[in-house]
Amino acid sequence: MVNDICIRPCRPDECGVILELWRDAGSTPSISDSVDALKQMLQESKGIFLVAEFEGRIVGTVMGGWDGWRGNIYRLAVLPEYRLRGIGRRLVQETERKLVDKGTRKISILVEKSENTAVAFWDCMKKDGYQPDERMIRYAKSQQSNTC
Repeated sequence: MVNDICIRPCRPDECGVILELWRDAGSTPSISDSVDALKQMLQESKGIFLVAEFEGRIVGTVMGGWDGWRGNIYRLAVLPEYRLRGIGRRLVQETERKLVDKGTRKISILVEKSENTAVAFWDCMKKDGYQPDERMIRYAKSQQSNTC
């Protein structure tokens, strides 16, 4: 089956499907989870936003960011009924290839500690070189819209 998966860029008209996939895959909702925000990101971003498609259905997604120095992987999600078939690994490998082509020498991934499925996936990716970085603590600030 993994050979029948097409990994390709996300299109703006698929943003609603992507939000449904993230919900169905159990991804933690984000402040930027809206069709308009995703479309804007696709139009303005120089990042990477890939989907995995099987028999015409989007079954997985991943985003990759490049800040000119480091690469980051975000929003890796595969529908539960398609997991453990190599789709997540293929999405990561393609994102990694694109980030390396941009010049990245280090790739970071943020994983919620409470997301057991995600932690298990990235633990399996240790053999591909992905290791937990116990030196780091993440700090974050969400920008709320300020309407007067």
